[in-house]
Amino acid sequence: MMIDLLAVLPIAVLTALVLACVVCIVALFRAERADTVAVLKALPEVVASLLRFRRRQ
Repeated sequence: MMIDLLAVLPIAVLTALVLACVVCIVALFRAERADTVAVLKALPEVVASLLRFRRRQ
């Protein structure tokens, strides 16, 4: 029996996203409070620069 790649791909992508989220959450919990606050304060600026970069393309 052959496994269809298109059937497995969504499961693989979903698993990768969940694992990436878990890694990020664990990293935030293990980081020091000052580092976490600095990252959260920088997020709007990072998102804005990514949107500007995307609009240029």
